[in-house]
Amino acid sequence: MTEGTGKMPRKPMAVLMITALGVVYGDIGTSPLYTLQECFHGPHAIEVNPVNVLGVLSLIFWSLTVIITVKYIGFVTKADNHGEGGTFALLALLRRFIESAERSVGHAAGRSVGRRIFRALPYLSLCSGALLYSDGIITPAISVLSAVEGVGIIAPAASGLIVPGTCVILFMLFMLQKRGTARIGGLFGPVMLLWFCTLAGIGLYNVWANPFVLFAISPQYAISYFVANHFHGIIVLGTVVLCMTGGEALYADLGHFSRSPIRNGWLMIACPALLLNYFGQGALILSTQRVVHNPFYQAVPAPLLVPMVILATMATVIASQSMITGVYSLTQQAVNLGFLPRMRVVHTSPDAKGQIYLPTINALLMVACLSLVLIFRNSGGLAAAYGLAATGAMGMTSILFFMVSRFVWRWSLFAAVPLLVLFLFFELPFLGANLIKVVDGGWLPMLAAVILITVMTTWKKGRAHLKVCFERMSMPLAAFLASLRQVRTNRSPGIGIFMTMNQNLTPMPLARSIALIHTVPETIVLLTIHTAGIPYVPTEQRVKLDESDKDVGVYRMTASYGYMQRPDMEDISECSRTTAMHLPLYDSTFYLGRETILASAEEPVMRPWRRALFIFLSNNAWNASTFFNIPTSRVVEIGTHLPL
Repeated sequence: MTEGTGKMPRKPMAVLMITALGVVYGDIGTSPLYTLQECFHGPHAIEVNPVNVLGVLSLIFWSLTVIITVKYIGFVTKADNHGEGGTFALLALLRRFIESAERSVGHAAGRSVGRRIFRALPYLSLCSGALLYSDGIITPAISVLSAVEGVGIIAPAASGLIVPGTCVILFMLFMLQKRGTARIGGLFGPVMLLWFCTLAGIGLYNVWANPFVLFAISPQYAISYFVANHFHGIIVLGTVVLCMTGGEALYADLGHFSRSPIRNGWLMIACPALLLNYFGQGALILSTQRVVHNPFYQAVPAPLLVPMVILATMATVIASQSMITGVYSLTQQAVNLGFLPRMRVVHTSPDAKGQIYLPTINALLMVACLSLVLIFRNSGGLAAAYGLAATGAMGMTSILFFMVSRFVWRWSLFAAVPLLVLFLFFELPFLGANLIKVVDGGWLPMLAAVILITVMTTWKKGRAHLKVCFERMSMPLAAFLASLRQVRTNRSPGIGIFMTMNQNLTPMPLARSIALIHTVPETIVLLTIHTAGIPYVPTEQRVKLDESDKDVGVYRMTASYGYMQRPDMEDISECSRTTAMHLPLYDSTFYLGRETILASAEEPVMRPWRRALFIFLSNNAWNASTFFNIPTSRVVEIGTHLPL
């Protein structure tokens, strides 16, 4: 592993490319299970005829080409933040630009642009993150359910076992999360390679029987489709978009593999296999000239049907696993960036720091996924919900990428605007088509996103207000240091560590300890945990020490971590050995504050229901000693009442 980054050493390109198939392309790789079925057999199905079949295939071809190949592979994956991708990477890039612009003396235009972007950034990022959470809830349910539905093709009498079987598979999947994916992760790539090869083989088998479907590559068939179907054709766009679900994973998983394996895996394996399978299903539908229920399995030769159901189930479990671990990673980033309260994070691998397990999130995801299966009971019922989450996140990524290209990379409007127009030209109709189907299930990701955004904004706003309260109640550190120099103060032996967010203010526990017990430690260390705007901070840059006040026994220490890393006191103690103030973990005393939140007598900052939500989140957040891995036997907590 590369020290300080949490990333594994570089492997051969072929190995990385195959491994990326299992982690990056699991979601989009299983979309052939349900996409065409919903177009011709779903609640908004269209009539089976050559115009419609070729039109839908043309839409799928150009959607995958423009959105996945051109947008994500060609452009968006270039917008990495020190090797990491995802919505928070775009946010970090833009924040750095804003801070730089506002620091520029006399750069009024830059400051104005920075303020305008800053107003929109949190909401765009939170909405995108919330929709990705929704995707993480829906993906395991629809993927596993659509694979197990193959049982109904093999043995129609066993159709009643589809829902219970799906629930059992999902329950086992979530129960195994605490063991980590290190042991089975090596199998993901080879299994998905077999899956994509099988998709290509089955597609080629059916295309060979009816090669006429290859004419769908021409965009004129997409135009003819809309001319023939008018408004109904637009509604079906909300189903066609299912072919792109999982596209965000291309960007979000950038840090695991770098751009080259992801690009090569898509261009050389995933994209050709997916297109061949879609065209193969289209050839089957076109040959039968009737509504074909579950064309994916109908396209499989009868002797291979049972192995295909087994392989499809394995592929969907892998796709679900990838989305679950993606939600873990997204949650860790949100916690480190202050959008969610601290929660338990378990590292499941001693070698790979990126492999984590969050028990609280795992339990919530399991309940949500099982509930979806029991409520909708078939993959068709979840299709509308799935499309809205995907298109919403993609549209916001396009806008954020435009901001990065225009302001961070300083592209001209003539270069940045045409790309934005091209991407939104495809994505906005898909989004509009899914909004039409809100009643059919599109309400689900919208409801989940609203709940998640409410939780994140409530936590962010509440913590910001408490920070202001702390600053108002705290003594300036300069005044405290002056009193230490001028007034004789009782000093107890040993090192006292006081955690603080602002090193220019006296930490509340320090001020309270003087007021209550009239003594302070002989050596005082003011420790600030700083989350940098980059994913990883190298170990050698972890700890910085300010010794300017060591004459009164006060040291100011800053420990910096990336938003993909978890702060750990054992790590800080070890890194402090390189400074003039080593923090012996079991020979120091940690003074931590414990806040009790009270209703403000003045005009409340939050509405009563939102204040109640913040208090609930605060009461259930992990305390600092547990989250930062501080020995509980070395902790002294001092309470403070704060108005809200």
